[in-house]
Amino acid sequence: MEAQAKKEDKREARTKSAMAFQPPYSPSLFRKRDNASGASVVAIDNKIEQAMDLVKNHLMYAVREEVEILKEQIRELVEKNSQLERENTLLKTLASPEQLEKFQSRLSPDEPAPESPEAPEAPDGSAV
Repeated sequence: MEAQAKKEDKREARTKSAMAFQPPYSPSLFRKRDNASGASVVAIDNKIEQAMDLVKNHLMYAVREEVEILKEQIRELVEKNSQLERENTLLKTLASPEQLEKFQSRLSPDEPAPESPEAPEAPDGSAV
């Protein structure tokens, strides 16, 4: 009987000590107990806020830099697209109607476009 009472006392003592333990992230750590601890909590909060501001500024700088790079790539692509459109228009105006017809027939949906340009053939059937 005494052994059982001792076991219960030990179990009760462990339960009380476990309930008294507070993990380091417990909100009770941030309650003001006195002015000294309140000041340290404020100092910690300030340091956290400064660190978060530093991270935010770094991320904003990195994003701005990436945006500038992307804007430059867009400018280059728009310029290249304009150049290719002008070249295409010029080639269409210089091509004969027969060449345009032949080109259109290659692009028709019935036949897939050739993957590589074909070598022109000489009148005798050999490749030039």
